[in-house]
Amino acid sequence: MLLPRDFVTYLSRQIVRRLVPGTIETPAPEKVADLIDNVISDELDAEDRLNDEVRDILEQYSDYMRREGVSYQEMFRKAKNTLLQQRKIVRASGRDTGDAMKLSRDKITDISHKMIVALKKSHDLRFRKKDENEARLEIVKAFTEILHVEERADRAARDKVRSMKRDIPEGSEEWDILQKRYYSEELKKHGIDTGRQG
Repeated sequence: MLLPRDFVTYLSRQIVRRLVPGTIETPAPEKVADLIDNVISDELDAEDRLNDEVRDILEQYSDYMRREGVSYQEMFRKAKNTLLQQRKIVRASGRDTGDAMKLSRDKITDISHKMIVALKKSHDLRFRKKDENEARLEIVKAFTEILHVEERADRAARDKVRSMKRDIPEGSEEWDILQKRYYSEELKKHGIDTGRQG
């Protein structure tokens, strides 16, 4: 998943905090946060499944790619783009589209529309404003602001691991452990504690 699971939970709670009480009323903010969490997770999981499917497809062509000298990364990108177009899925990764954040602006907008649809179906809340697009724009704003902070924390954590005296290969178990620890520390510097509920 492009975003750590506990960060998605944090993000969902923060979006609800920003929507209540000005945009929505709810006696069960935790249920609304769970609903938002599910929408975000479903969208990110869909891209993970698509990536796995592309890997499976390319595995069948590994001999051909090796024989023809075709780049795995290039074939992966082409195959993924084809499946994204066929299935009308908005690309999640912002870095693939030139955005600095992990999620593309298009994906944030797409998720915000799906959140509004899910929120309208929920019996756990009521919109205070008639214009649902205002609520959607508030979701996009909150989403984007929080992701900017997350991006800074992630970049700082990666820079810390890279600056260590000995070379730690990116993707190794040690890299992952250190990056997660520094990532958590960096988020806390920005006031984000993904382990704390509420």
